[in-house]
Amino acid sequence: METKKSNELVITRILNAPPDVVFKTFTEAEHLAHWWGPKGMKLEVIKCEVRQGGHFHYKMITPEGHEMFGVFHYKEIIPPEKIVFTNGFADKDGNLIRAPFAANFPIEVLNTWTFEEENGNTRLTLRGVPYNATEEEQQFFEAMHPSMNQGFGGTFDQWTNYLASIQ
Repeated sequence: METKKSNELVITRILNAPPDVVFKTFTEAEHLAHWWGPKGMKLEVIKCEVRQGGHFHYKMITPEGHEMFGVFHYKEIIPPEKIVFTNGFADKDGNLIRAPFAANFPIEVLNTWTFEEENGNTRLTLRGVPYNATEEEQQFFEAMHPSMNQGFGGTFDQWTNYLASIQ
């Protein structure tokens, strides 16, 4: 069993769909647009090129009309088992920027998402660690774990509902 690094965010969730379906909804723009991002925000896919060296660039729009952008940079993809990518906040052109809510949040987070079959469902495990971060950014990231757990909880609820709607 893999041990958790001190500042590593680890979230596990059972999704009611087989790994190939879950993987597809995490790697195809037409699916991501329906569930990715914080609850209550609209998502627009700018570019979705899921391959090693590719990227996913997107815009999130709050109910008040404020815009934020994000980007994934794919490092490793093993369908339908694993995706490794860095992600961060971005500008409209996909360049990494500081998080709009905190100057000490890491510019990039290295994520490893695994999709394991479990009784016809998928055990999703998200592991995230600050990438090329200062000590201060690493500590801030660790302090943000409760908030990130809550945020991902809402995103994963949207994913669960979306999966139910397409099966």
